[in-house]
Amino acid sequence: MTLRPYHIQAINFFSEQASRRKKSAQESLDHLLEMSNISLDRFQEAVNTAKHHARVGLHFHPDRLSSEGRAVAETLLSTGQYKNQFETGISAGSLSYQPGGPRYQWEERLFGGAYSKPDVKPEDRPKYGALDLLQAADGPAPRFGSCYFLLSSQVNERCTFTYRDSHLDPPEKGTIEDFEDILAALFTESFEREFALGYPGLKPGHLVDKFLSLKTPEPSGISRNLDHYIETQVHGRVDLLQDAEQLVADQSFHGHHVGHLLESLARKYDLALRWRTPFRLPVEDCPGDFRGAVMPDFARRVAGDSGVVDARLIGIAAASIHERPDQWKDFGDPEQLLQLIKRLWHTTVKYG
Repeated sequence: MTLRPYHIQAINFFSEQASRRKKSAQESLDHLLEMSNISLDRFQEAVNTAKHHARVGLHFHPDRLSSEGRAVAETLLSTGQYKNQFETGISAGSLSYQPGGPRYQWEERLFGGAYSKPDVKPEDRPKYGALDLLQAADGPAPRFGSCYFLLSSQVNERCTFTYRDSHLDPPEKGTIEDFEDILAALFTESFEREFALGYPGLKPGHLVDKFLSLKTPEPSGISRNLDHYIETQVHGRVDLLQDAEQLVADQSFHGHHVGHLLESLARKYDLALRWRTPFRLPVEDCPGDFRGAVMPDFARRVAGDSGVVDARLIGIAAASIHERPDQWKDFGDPEQLLQLIKRLWHTTVKYG
């Protein structure tokens, strides 16, 4: 697609920051490769493979209701566009799209004011996802949704990247061409902690192997990754027909109304559809020391007679809260309830 001047300005702002840190990042990488007994040629082959084959994952909850009262899957089906929270009025993270709100402020800092111009419309703002380097079956950032799209690797050229979530204002930033700072952060964590992108036991040599395996896409288990992702900001429109290749759907929706919408979505926009084994959390296994002491009682209410929480039942509860908040008032006001819904999904990903 054709990028507008503010899109180009945002990407260039990232590129300039990455360029300033490039020398230091490369020195770190050279040291890590030496310590890890990885040849420069093999590392470069792995990086080139990642740049050409890694895809951005855009997570979403298909049954959440927009500010217009329509399910996300329904809106995706009718528009063919993946939208940001400035357009939908919903978020699986921090909902703060109001003018002058926290997201406005951090996007202004993050992109050097590129999106603060008066001619920028809500649909012009970036869409947030994560770079799928390890091909986990539950996606690169499952905290943000039970389902996800995998985009064409060509979209990478108009993306910017931060190591972990951008609201933390991490110093490590990059583009697909200026990626050294992101790689240095990733391989440093892998070397020092034997951990990367939600996976324990990943040393730098294993990371190189993972990159090379991107040539033959194949899901590799689940990560339960809530916090350790390479956040990706996609600049410009995300058109499902042109930009998306695959839809990975949570199997708890299969055979139900939302599942039918997802199947129609895949057919209409020529997406490969893969059903993913769902996270299911028995109520008795829900901890009270991960997302708050109220979580077991809230899980029990959401599960009802089934005794188990999954993505579909959490979505039914979210719709009920939207339509009949008084029935949930013993757990708090509508804003508090939406936070509980989000936290229950996190708990289900972690312990389901």
